Amino acid sequence: MIPAQVDVTGGGVLAIVVTFLAAWLFYSIALHLAATFFLGEVPTQRAATAAFAPALFSMLLQLGQIGGRDIPIAVFIVLTFLAALFAIHLVYRLRWSSAAMLTLLYFAFSFALGLAVYNIISFL
Repeated sequence: MIPAQVDVTGGGVLAIVVTFLAAWLFYSIALHLAATFFLGEVPTQRAATAAFAPALFSMLLQLGQIGGRDIPIAVFIVLTFLAALFAIHLVYRLRWSSAAMLTLLYFAFSFALGLAVYNIISFL
């Protein structure tokens, strides 16, 4: 079986930047799909703006994990959820309860899309 991650660039700054941009794009697509499903017609730019925070936060947590700290996955999920919740609340100008529902839906879309992408990559 082919591994899902390949170390082509040697783990340098280029790898971190490209991984961040890919995560930001993935999170933007998932958030736009969730927001369109939950709110109706919304501008794509809002999803790109709001997805910056969880992408940055998850990258920083992963870099902390590589740095030798042993961070449980539950901490990753909760902190990234909170970052997404605050970003969605501010960018979409929703009440906290609506922002929480959209964030849950966004996490569900991200999980489903991530699972599909992983399965496609693993079969290549």
